[in-house]
Amino acid sequence: MTIPELIQRQRQRQRQRQRRVEQENDNLSHSLLFQCAELVLPWLTPTELATISITCKTLFLISKSISTRRSSDASRNFENLPIPCINSVDDQLYPYFFYTPSSFSSSQFPQRQSWGSTSAADPNSLSRLGVESVSLVDESGEGVGGCGCERCGDGCPCLRFDGLVEDVVNECGPSCGCGELECGNRLTQRGVSVRLKILKDRRKGWCLYSAQSIPRGQFICEYAGELLTTNEARKRQQKYDKLSSGGGFSSALLVVREHLPSRKACLRLNIDATKIGNIARFINHSCDGGNLSTVLMRSSGALLPRLCFFASKDIKEDEELTFSYGGVRLRSNGSPCFCGSSCCFGWLPSEQT
Repeated sequence: MTIPELIQRQRQRQRQRQRRVEQENDNLSHSLLFQCAELVLPWLTPTELATISITCKTLFLISKSISTRRSSDASRNFENLPIPCINSVDDQLYPYFFYTPSSFSSSQFPQRQSWGSTSAADPNSLSRLGVESVSLVDESGEGVGGCGCERCGDGCPCLRFDGLVEDVVNECGPSCGCGELECGNRLTQRGVSVRLKILKDRRKGWCLYSAQSIPRGQFICEYAGELLTTNEARKRQQKYDKLSSGGGFSSALLVVREHLPSRKACLRLNIDATKIGNIARFINHSCDGGNLSTVLMRSSGALLPRLCFFASKDIKEDEELTFSYGGVRLRSNGSPCFCGSSCCFGWLPSEQT
């Protein structure tokens, strides 16, 4: 082999080594980009996700995968069963909101919440939301009013009537000695246990439907969201009314009044699920009362009651879940009602917040 041929072969080998190094660097960069994207992109809003997906093919594929996972479970893995979103009306894959499995009271609102990552969320923890549940404790730091039962039955003191109204039911709570998983008196504290789905309707927007047959008396879910003071609730309702007047916006601020036996006073509960809530925010009104009933649940050691939904009748698979928002109608020019019942009033119930 001549000297020129040796030089040419050596140059070819150098070019091959250089291409291998460049390929390895490209693979490493791609791998790092993929890993970083899987960590960061689940925290983005739909608009942000759509914007970043057009930058390169890798981010497009990751963004598409995240959107698919989001539409497959609106509860962000916080519930026992996935709650898929199905839309045959337009191109919106899912409704975007922050998820909390139970109501909370906090002055600090979380700015971000991961959704669509490959790692599952802890369904029993609110620490990722940056909020704390409201509970009642004594000076020693221990819960007040709980039972000492290991296995609660008919003799559990938490089952006793608390003297408020007939539609209030008591359960064991955070100050009880019984275990949360073993206790039979914590029916509404274990999250959603029936299969549900969220469907898009052309007139009503996103609605909650059953994905299985549900027997009468079955617990469905609680109405979860941010607990507000009355002053804050009134301020937000004014803001929501202005947004609603422009169309395309609907609030999920619910006011619950628990009347005392004298009927001369009541305890007021303001739950706002407009920006952060659970699947109950998709339950629509029906003028005929719907197929759900509401019950206030009190747990020993908890400061405030929870509003829970139960099936008021046998519910068929693929049937929409509805309840009555109330009978007070002060604004005839409010939001139109599309419940479709034979006794439809034509407008959604409304009242002065």
